[in-house]
Amino acid sequence: MTKPMRKLPEAAEAVPACRCIFLLLPTFSPLDLSSAVAALEAANNHDGIARYDWRVISEEGLPATAPNGLRVAVDGGLPELPRGGMIFVCGGYGQEPGISLKVLGWLRKAQRLGLPVASLGGGIMALARAGLLSGRQASAHWAQRATLAEMHPDVEVKSSLFTIDGKLITCAGGTATVDMMLNLISDHHGPDVATAAADLMVCSSARKGSQGQTVSEFGRAGVRHEKLAAALGLMRSNLEEPLTPVRIADLVGLSVRQLERLFSKYLQTTPKVYYTKLRLDYARSLLLQTNMRIIDVALASGFNSQTHFAKVYRRYFGKSPHQERPF
Repeated sequence: MTKPMRKLPEAAEAVPACRCIFLLLPTFSPLDLSSAVAALEAANNHDGIARYDWRVISEEGLPATAPNGLRVAVDGGLPELPRGGMIFVCGGYGQEPGISLKVLGWLRKAQRLGLPVASLGGGIMALARAGLLSGRQASAHWAQRATLAEMHPDVEVKSSLFTIDGKLITCAGGTATVDMMLNLISDHHGPDVATAAADLMVCSSARKGSQGQTVSEFGRAGVRHEKLAAALGLMRSNLEEPLTPVRIADLVGLSVRQLERLFSKYLQTTPKVYYTKLRLDYARSLLLQTNMRIIDVALASGFNSQTHFAKVYRRYFGKSPHQERPF
């Protein structure tokens, strides 16, 4: 016997599915893509109502391979932009060289048409290069915040999980992708649908976008000392204009000798050496992710002389800043 078709609520029948397009940049994160699609699928599976449909694309319609080697088949290349659709740009957390003029123009057109445009993780670099974030607030992954701020000083870069600024949405990526998607589902279809989707995904209720990214100095350095963590945080926040050990010690309520003891005990190094390492790591990220001049990279990472910067850089990485550049 044929099973009778289930009658959908009238309100649901009147609302067409939101057409979501996921653009994969060459460094896309599979976690971001799968998390976002899983949330949309969960919203649909809640009661059988097709609230969303989606397609995954690359610029030329070729299969996309993530940095971890995972190969993803796509539904095609850059399509005509759908009315009533939504664009998600999926990037990674490191160098993002593969943003073409064609992609940038497509994103600008999406904005002109009034489509919501969202970035997941490193996708924010494409939005920034397209000029979509000029004068806006935006949430970026902690590993990319400083680079984004250097390259696009007209963007107010935030450390929050995600930011919804009108029809522009930026997300730090990773597990924050699920939080952002559940918040969007709640905005579109109400908290009951979002809660049901969260339950299907076996996750707790979504965090708010304003919540900070849970990256602590404890986790980075592998230590559990409040004042040492505070000192490390001060160093990371002051790379362009480094603080003296005396100033750092004073700000965290220690003497210089006590600060040196903490670094020796927990990190087996000195404050000066550790601080220099942070600045050089930051300089390396700028060299790999931007086309900034060497002298500008040196200044941004707290070195007043390009010659001194190059000497210290070579001693630490075994190559010069010029040799480090991928282009």
